[in-house]
Amino acid sequence: MYTILGIIAKPMGYLLDFVYGLIGNYGITIIVFTIFVKLCLYPLYIKQTKSTAMMSEMSSKMKAIQNQYANDQETMNIKMQELYKEEGFNPMGGCLPMLIQMPIIMGLFALLRNPILYIDKDSMIFAFHEPFVWIQDLSQPDKWILPIIAGVATFIAFTMNKALSDTGAGGAMAGQSEAMMKMMQYVFPIMILWMARSFPSGLALYWAVSQIIQIFFNIHMQSLRKKIKREQEEKRIREKLERKLKK
Repeated sequence: MYTILGIIAKPMGYLLDFVYGLIGNYGITIIVFTIFVKLCLYPLYIKQTKSTAMMSEMSSKMKAIQNQYANDQETMNIKMQELYKEEGFNPMGGCLPMLIQMPIIMGLFALLRNPILYIDKDSMIFAFHEPFVWIQDLSQPDKWILPIIAGVATFIAFTMNKALSDTGAGGAMAGQSEAMMKMMQYVFPIMILWMARSFPSGLALYWAVSQIIQIFFNIHMQSLRKKIKREQEEKRIREKLERKLKK
């Protein structure tokens, strides 16, 4: 598995080593490194948010087509494609950013869990064991404080993500899917807390900082969604007025 992840983890190891060479503190290096990676992924989050907002706008039109051609799957697919083309919507637009992020996150996970596998410099071997704030050794687990921070930040970020998804889906997420998301909202942060107690503190620090940044991203995305929704409403009003004028 590390052979595959090494394709991503190895160049990130070079970046981590470079940042450490500038800063000279492994804990701060991980924080700066995490901020840099999250900022690089930020355009993907924005793209995903816009795609979800557009899906919300189109949900009523899509449902109308599904109801109209419920017994004619081929015609339904044709009409759906025509709607996508007319609205300039890519149904994969919401999934693609997530698919791109996953290998990056897995590579980071591999790097920070076993950094010595991907960074060859002898100077970094000592860096991995540096203390940071209350943590005596960043290569060793922190049993409670950092895991709790990581778990709480994960819960807040996950809850905000769920709210964005629910709104974006226009209430479409229901039944078993809704129940699963509700369960994961509580189970996933607990899993993070439990795993962080056994992982190196450097990895737990990365995850905690990553989720805190994600919370701020989500706050911005909520504002962005409101802006998109307002623009969509104004567009509907203009189209309605134009239809009336044509009559």
